[in-house]
Order: sequence, then C-alpha cells, then structure tokens
Amino acid sequence: MKIAIIGAGGNVGQRLVSEALSRGHEVTAIGPNAAKLESLGEVAAKPGTLGEPDALSAALAGHDVVVSTVRFVNYDVGQLLAAVRGSGVGRLAVVGGAGSLTSPAGGLVADGPAFPEAAKPEAAAGRKVLDALREEDGIDWTFLSPSAVFTAGERTGEFRLGKDELLVDAGGESRISFEDYAVAFLDEIEDGKHSRERFTVGY
Repeated sequence: MKIAIIGAGGNVGQRLVSEALSRGHEVTAIGPNAAKLESLGEVAAKPGTLGEPDALSAALAGHDVVVSTVRFVNYDVGQLLAAVRGSGVGRLAVVGGAGSLTSPAGGLVADGPAFPEAAKPEAAAGRKVLDALREEDGIDWTFLSPSAVFTAGERTGEFRLGKDELLVDAGGESRISFEDYAVAFLDEIEDGKHSRERFTVGY
C-alpha cells in the first residue's frame, strides 16, 4: 500500500514509518523538516504542514491512505479534512488520544481527577477532531486512541483492542508502547476492521 504519514518525524510518526516499512509498504513521510524525514529510512520525504492544506493535498494525492499523527492543538480539523478531500484519497487514519475515552469509573478520562491539567487542552482539541470525524460522510476514517500511559517501549505484538472505554490491565494500569501502538495501527490500515469508528489499544 501507499501510505502518507503527516507528522512522520514525531515520536509516534517515526514508529509508524518503521512498522509500515517493515511490512513492505511504500511510505511518504510528511513534515516541516525534510532533512529529518530523510533519516527515517526508505521513504519519500516531502515538506508539508496542515497549515497549508492546498499544498498538502498535492503531496497526499495518489496514496491509498493518509495518516495524521499531528498534535490536535496544532491544527484545525477543517484543515485536515480539506487537505484529504482535495487530495482525492478516500481513507484517513488518525492517531488519537486517551482523554476522549470513557473511564471504567464513569465519565470521560479527561474529566477525571487524576488527568493532568497540562494535557487538558490537547484532550479537548482531540474530542473536537473525533466529533468532526463522526459527522464526516465523505471520507472513510479511523481514530485509534492509545492507553493512558503512552511512551517508548518494546514491540511485543501482544495487546488488547477495545472500543470507547479505557483499557486497564489486571494491575490497574492503562498503558501501551509507541511500538505496539504502531503494530495495532498498521494492522488496522491493512485489515480495515474499524471503518468510521474510534477504537483503542492497551495491554
């Protein structure tokens, strides 16, 4: 498949590029720093940002799927949707956040007492993106939310999938590595089991 990854130079973006390349996909890495993108491996590196949707559309054209890993506070969802529509690509996969998941205790994770204050703007922006996608009928979208603790780690290939509720393990922890998140994300790109849905991944 031909996969365009916006924000490919970030922590999650780099893991998605690596996982996609390991599976034999063709990857176009898109971001503001072309030199950084070229260090990611056998990718087609193209400069581009969501702030310039017309130019970005040209970079996205011809791909099977567009992936956005960009932090929600750094763009307006209208820019992302305009860029994808303008490209003619019919499929969009978005790296989501945990804040918009429901907590096992009830309510949204972002509204819980333990949710960091500094993370609330990003969580609120993520909810707006998810709401907009749920109203979108012209693009086949997917939104994958990680677990509460989302950090660098190991690629084990062992994890659980859920829908809209935060996954918590037997020890009461909710976590997933960037590497295993990338496995679940590429599985979805290949299998397409969550069309026009949000889902989540965790241990």
